[in-house]
Amino acid sequence: MANLYLIPVTLGESQLHTVLPDDNKEVIGSISSFIVENVRTARRFLKKVDPATDIDALQFFELNKHSDRNQLHAFLEPVKQGRHVGLMSEAGCPGVADPGAEVVRIAHEKGIRVIPLVGPSSILLAMMASGMNGQNFAFNGYLPIKKDEKIKRIKYLEARIYSEDQSQLFIEAPYRNQQLLDDLLANCQPQTRLCIACDLTLETEFIRTMPVAEWKKHKPDIQKRPAIFVLGK
Repeated sequence: MANLYLIPVTLGESQLHTVLPDDNKEVIGSISSFIVENVRTARRFLKKVDPATDIDALQFFELNKHSDRNQLHAFLEPVKQGRHVGLMSEAGCPGVADPGAEVVRIAHEKGIRVIPLVGPSSILLAMMASGMNGQNFAFNGYLPIKKDEKIKRIKYLEARIYSEDQSQLFIEAPYRNQQLLDDLLANCQPQTRLCIACDLTLETEFIRTMPVAEWKKHKPDIQKRPAIFVLGK
C-alpha cells in the first residue's frame, strides 16, 4: 500500500545529520513523486540527501500560491498506482504554516495513509527555547503588513498573554524583521517578555528572551534573518 510521506527539510544550510534522522534518507530513497513548493530548491535538497539520486527520473508537482487548487487531487494519483508520494515544504515541516496542509486533507479524504517524518520545526524549537508557557500557546503566522492593522494585532496578541496566559508566536518576512521589532518595542508593555529566535539550527543561531524594556537597550540586527517571535509573560 502506497503512502503520503511528510518530509521535513532543513531550516537553512545546516548539516543533515544534525537535524534529520538517518531513517529519513531511506524513506526518501523509496519515493519517486514529490509535491513541493519550489522544484529547484527541492531538487537541491534531494541531491544533498543522496548525491547518487537520479533527479531527472523523479516526478515533481509544484504546490504554491500560484497552483490551481482544482488540480491538487491529481498530485496524489501515483498512490493509486502503488507509488509513495513525498510532501516537502521549502523549510521545516510540511503542513505547518505551509500550503501542503491542503494535500494532507485530501489524502485523508481518499483514505491514504499519512506518515509524518521527524525533523526540525522552527515553531516548536522557538517555543522550547523561549522559557515561556509551553502548556498554552498559539502560532499566528504573519502579522498584517499595514502599520495600523499590525499594531492593532500586536496589542490584541499581547492582551491574550495576560487574559489567557497564552504564549503568542508569529513570523515576518525576513526583510521586514527590523520594522516588526521596532513596532513590538514601541507598542508592547515594558514588562512583556519577547523571545527572538533567528537562524534556528544554523551556526549563526540566535535565541534570547528579555522584557521589552531590556530589548530597547540591546536591539539586535535581525534584518534578513529567518526569525520566530514569541510574546509571553
